[in-house]
Amino acid sequence: MTEITSKYSDFEGLREQAVALRREGLSRRQIRDRLHVHNNDILNRLLEGEPAPEWTKRPNAKDDLREKARELRRQGMTYDRIQVELGCSKSSISLWVRDLPRPVRTRTPAEQARLAARLRWEHEMALRDAERQRTKDAAKDEVGTMTDRELFLAGVALYWAEGTKDKPYDRRETVTFVNSDAGVIQVYLAWLSLLGIEPGRLRFRLSIHETAGVRDAERFWAELIGVDASTFQRATLKKHNPKTVRKNTGDSYRGCLIVRVSQGAELYRRIEGWWYGIVGAAQRADQENRT
Repeated sequence: MTEITSKYSDFEGLREQAVALRREGLSRRQIRDRLHVHNNDILNRLLEGEPAPEWTKRPNAKDDLREKARELRRQGMTYDRIQVELGCSKSSISLWVRDLPRPVRTRTPAEQARLAARLRWEHEMALRDAERQRTKDAAKDEVGTMTDRELFLAGVALYWAEGTKDKPYDRRETVTFVNSDAGVIQVYLAWLSLLGIEPGRLRFRLSIHETAGVRDAERFWAELIGVDASTFQRATLKKHNPKTVRKNTGDSYRGCLIVRVSQGAELYRRIEGWWYGIVGAAQRADQENRT
């Protein structure tokens, strides 16, 4: 650095010469050779603020395309149409015309017809949804208050539909219930309470896809059933299968809650007996109705 400084000690004088040559129209290379300045940093400082002569500027091959693109945009063309007309990329078109106002899009008769049909369908769907909800609300009111016997029978049927069952080839007299529906879980727990199952006998665990938020899901279920999330046993994670198109995704997906009653063999035998009691009663009622 000391050597360079000493070589260009008369920097201001050298700069005056460089500026004068630049204004005469010389290129950087010509100035470099004329003044014997072969250090690019020094040359940059000598020419700082001095524009290059026009003859040294290379013409931009896309300047013409740019102007054509801007003109087509002013005529109301979309990026797609400009791309077809000029054969250049959308990214380039976006850079060239982004300061221009977006053209007002006019619909063709076919597009207008499709829009009208879609709006009519959306209106029809809204009416149907309202009718569906009125039917559901009316049916809900029909239930009214449940007696203990009604809850007892509903719980037995619910467990036999969704709970684990003993098989001749797989002996498992355990009371384990798995479901992803919050309402189903609440009815099931109310049924267990009716049967006199103490809360201390209940074990909770989550079964959920490995890509979901396990802790958030556990907090949701814990708040729903009124327990501390820290009491949950270790979650069972479902491995991702790339061939499977999952639809149960998003914020509403909270996996399945597994509820197990400890020391439940005796309770399981009673549930199985209750269920076949319901089956027998239904068969007798059907026979009476047929006669």
